[in-house]
Amino acid sequence: MQLDGFFPYRLAIAAEAFSRSLMKVYGRRYGLSREEWRLLFLLAGVDAMSSLELGQRTTLDKVQVSRAAQRLEEKGLISRAIAASDRRLRLYSCTEQGKALFAEILPQVETQASGILQAMPETDRAALERGLAALLVAIDSVHTIADETQHSA
Repeated sequence: MQLDGFFPYRLAIAAEAFSRSLMKVYGRRYGLSREEWRLLFLLAGVDAMSSLELGQRTTLDKVQVSRAAQRLEEKGLISRAIAASDRRLRLYSCTEQGKALFAEILPQVETQASGILQAMPETDRAALERGLAALLVAIDSVHTIADETQHSA
């Protein structure tokens, strides 16, 4: 089997290429890394989120979350506090400056993403949406079955 025909590889390549295209907006124009953008995206819509939640929602590990959060804090875009419930956790929230920057960037990122998707025929876009949804359900289903098997063993 060739690597180019291996589905996980093709999916990763497509996701990476799509992400790089979006980085042209928030990276080149605004100096944000992919990790910083992900944190800003999540934090702009909530009052606060713990470091643990950020890691779970972004697929970033603890070190990546910590470093990206530190850079965002240095830029004045987020603030950090120690969680009262668990002093090992940090609570992050978006500053007004961070919310304003996010509001400025998001429409540009959405335009970039839309431009890529609009270059596909509508039927292919719909099929992609259905396929991604089905893939996530299948992954969740397989993990649920595996978790149940491990717990009953």
